[in-house]
Amino acid sequence: MRFSELVQALEATDRSSLAIAPKLNPDIVGVAAVREASAGTLSYIEGDQFASAVATTQASALILPRNPTLQEQAIAREVAWISAPDPRLVFAKAITLFYRPFRPEPGIHPSAVIHPSAKLGDNLYIGPHAVIQADVELGSDVCVHPNVVVYPGAKVGDRTVLHANCVIHERAQVGADCVIHSGAVVGSEGFGFVPTPQGWFKMDQSGIVVLEDGVEVGCNSTIDRPAVGETRIGQDTKLDNLVHVGHGVRIGRSCALAAQVGLAGGVTVGDRVLLAGQVGVANQAKIGNGVIATAKTGIHGEVPDGQVISGGTPPLPNKLWLRTSAVYGRLAEIYQTVRRLEKALGDRPKHD
Repeated sequence: MRFSELVQALEATDRSSLAIAPKLNPDIVGVAAVREASAGTLSYIEGDQFASAVATTQASALILPRNPTLQEQAIAREVAWISAPDPRLVFAKAITLFYRPFRPEPGIHPSAVIHPSAKLGDNLYIGPHAVIQADVELGSDVCVHPNVVVYPGAKVGDRTVLHANCVIHERAQVGADCVIHSGAVVGSEGFGFVPTPQGWFKMDQSGIVVLEDGVEVGCNSTIDRPAVGETRIGQDTKLDNLVHVGHGVRIGRSCALAAQVGLAGGVTVGDRVLLAGQVGVANQAKIGNGVIATAKTGIHGEVPDGQVISGGTPPLPNKLWLRTSAVYGRLAEIYQTVRRLEKALGDRPKHD
């Protein structure tokens, strides 16, 4: 499409005013990363570390921040540009103009196994060897890819996509517009065992898992149901691959959990929380609204609203952790300095 057509399509989805390079109107055939772009592609600039790429990129068009210097550089190179407050967001919308995720046409494959008591909405796709058990409810426009298993009594909301080989366990409730990726397990038994002199007594997990609307669960992630009550993940929360959510956990709205995050049983997470890769959260811990935990942070106890935390257990405020990390590499030098000071002080008269 022509650049002017692309801009019109983006303006239809983006309410912020887009500044546009004058006169230039190249053909745009796709999107690319700024340092890998070629003629005919659209890319974007985000952050100072990529600003220098304006002078070297082969892209025919760029989405730029509100930066007149970058705009002048692009014009000098005859690169068309759009300027927006959030270039990455506009680029994300541009991708949808060139790419559509695979979505099969509605229909039920003859090898799918569907219990007669299941309630099916309109315009469903149910793929080969999928198993829909008793009393399951699937909403309209649901997409069930091959080898998915939905256990008895589970509910899946409208337009939700269940990717191949994921499992929805009994009585789990998955909201509308959710995406459950391949290998994920929603509603599996929580890790509940009671010690006795004879060994472990298994505590049945009679609770449920609830995923509110717009939740996305990454590949091979697991969300456990509790012995009683529910495990709940709030609206618009996103889980990366290999995330474990223990029994009875409650996660708020619009959170993001990166790969290999683990939440032990009974954890409470507020709204808009960001947990980076390999963050571990101990049993019954409470994390306030807007908290950010950097990679490999270990969380115990309670974290107040709005904190940015880092490090092991207990975690530290991020700025303090950065300072202590910088000192860590100099510990041997600091130790030798302290030893010299101790020796010097030890040789001084007692009254000093």
